[in-house]
Amino acid sequence: MRITERAHEAVRTAVKEGEEVVDATAGNGHDTVFLAKLVGAGGRVFAFDIQEEALISTRANLEASGVPSNRVSLILESHAGLGDYVINPVAAVMFNLGYLPGGNHQIRTECEETVIGLESAWEVIRAEGILTVACYRGHPGGQEEGRAVLEAAHKLALRGAVMDTHGLAGTDTGPFLVVLRKG
Repeated sequence: MRITERAHEAVRTAVKEGEEVVDATAGNGHDTVFLAKLVGAGGRVFAFDIQEEALISTRANLEASGVPSNRVSLILESHAGLGDYVINPVAAVMFNLGYLPGGNHQIRTECEETVIGLESAWEVIRAEGILTVACYRGHPGGQEEGRAVLEAAHKLALRGAVMDTHGLAGTDTGPFLVVLRKG
């Protein structure tokens, strides 16, 4: 099973219809569409990306999937700033790190901002909520970012998060997933 599928599987266990959730890295909108359908008509998705191109692609994906625009707030901002936009406790925050598939590979998530984003995300997740982080180590900066994510996740585990990982064994360049559940 791909790590993105595992992330969706994990998020399904925590999110109820009508809740608020966050796609911290909208990209082409696949996680945004998944989350919007999961929370239903009464829910809300905050989708962040630093590239306008990504938000345009996400909007098109939402429209093609029949998701009403009022269910999703598309925010042109780094995931490091999510705490400035998300006020109410959320059921889930999903990160899919790296670069925009089909976009400029020089524009990608950065280690320092990702760690800030993870800390901000943890603060807004409700009790029994979930945080997923899909990491890709095969691009420049990917291994460093993966190590930083694991370090941040271990620190959150020391603060009570239940941590699970998938895909760490075998290769130093393959993708992996970190899942953190709040007690």
